[in-house]
Amino acid sequence: MASSVTDSDAASGPAPGLGHPYYPLNMQIPGFVPNDTSVVRLLPVFGGVIAAVVGSVLVQTAKSKVPLRRVDHFAAAWFALCGFLHVAFEGYYLYYRNQLPGMSTTFAQLWKEYALSDSRYLTNDAFTISVETITAIAWGPLSWLTVRGILANSRSRHVTQLVVCVAHLYGVALYYLTNWMEGQLYGVAYSRPEFLYYWVYYIGFNMPWAIVPVVLLWDSWQQVMRAFSALEEEEARAKKK
Repeated sequence: MASSVTDSDAASGPAPGLGHPYYPLNMQIPGFVPNDTSVVRLLPVFGGVIAAVVGSVLVQTAKSKVPLRRVDHFAAAWFALCGFLHVAFEGYYLYYRNQLPGMSTTFAQLWKEYALSDSRYLTNDAFTISVETITAIAWGPLSWLTVRGILANSRSRHVTQLVVCVAHLYGVALYYLTNWMEGQLYGVAYSRPEFLYYWVYYIGFNMPWAIVPVVLLWDSWQQVMRAFSALEEEEARAKKK
């Protein structure tokens, strides 16, 4: 948490004698190698990959023979993005987490940049590994299954959508709360206090997973209620015959 660090700790350079800029400044990160690519170059590359993933799905929804609502186009793009991030990006972290501090691939440098807002990703934190494992193995594939359901107008679409949305809300709540509680109970800060790292990376980059699932949960709720209402009306008409 930003509030648990002092002004004297706010220097943006590496911690003296430890060779890294991450919080807590006194933690050890064996084998750490600083990024050799600036964030100005890293983020556009990552943004381009995300745009390609989202764009490819929107092309498919536009060509779909099934009538789709605007929210369906949005949901397909959202779950395609989630599937990519969970399986490819977060899966990359899980597979290479032990070597990540010393790696210089694009994904590794992106993770080291993000870790300035949450250093747990560079320290084999038990909670982080656990939640990312579940996310990569379960919620990523289910996100892609939801995209398939939307494109095919499958009856199971809202089932998987409900499951993934609840999982996202639960996951982001745990993600924020565990960090906050460690700051409150033990005075430990995992994020640098600068606006970019705390408010943009840590808060901003994760906030969509606290907002979008609520919107899509409401949509699924309405669709499920409408379906049950139609079923009840049909059963009532059948009884009158």
